[in-house]
Amino acid sequence: MAAALATLFVFTFAVALSTTAADPDLLQDICVADLNSTVKVNGFPCKKNPTEADFFSDILAKPGSTNNTLGSLVTGANVEKIPGLNTLGVSLSRIDYAPGGLNPPHTHPRATEMVYVLEGQLTVGFITTANKLFAKVIKKGETFVFPKGLVHFQKNNGNVPASVIAAFNSQLPGTQSIALTLFTAQPTVPDNVLTKAFQIGTKQVEKIKSRLASK
Repeated sequence: MAAALATLFVFTFAVALSTTAADPDLLQDICVADLNSTVKVNGFPCKKNPTEADFFSDILAKPGSTNNTLGSLVTGANVEKIPGLNTLGVSLSRIDYAPGGLNPPHTHPRATEMVYVLEGQLTVGFITTANKLFAKVIKKGETFVFPKGLVHFQKNNGNVPASVIAAFNSQLPGTQSIALTLFTAQPTVPDNVLTKAFQIGTKQVEKIKSRLASK
């Protein structure tokens, strides 16, 4: 009987851990990240003498430059920019888009994302593991949610700049751009993997790699 109860407890505990939605709960009031520490932990060690400045940033106040190939720029306000976010399980980003600008298909492996449109309008969408696309046009004052880990994108199809504030339930959500991950990884993904996966030739693979490597 005792063994059965122990097994049930272990199973229940494992299920509870597996349903954790975001970063682990904090165990103290604050743990400002010591970004200069050489100690490696799941997150960052606590800074000895935190100040008010560790909890403040104006990094999202101004639009970012969208003068690039994609016509978009993501400005992150995560734990690497605001050390006071360490262990708090939240962060923000500002994304600016030129007319026609694209935040290309990507994923956030550690967070769900919710965007709020500051200016303009965007076509946004995410794709489920069953390859179903959920897409919508959103405009100023509206929001849209991208579930954790799913491939998603935003595109400014308007003739004027657009911008959003993105909220995440992680202090450092991580970003994997699909194209960059596959074509600019180091060491490189073998060409025969990419040619078979995308049903294209080696010359096309090398062309894509060279174009993306220069970004």
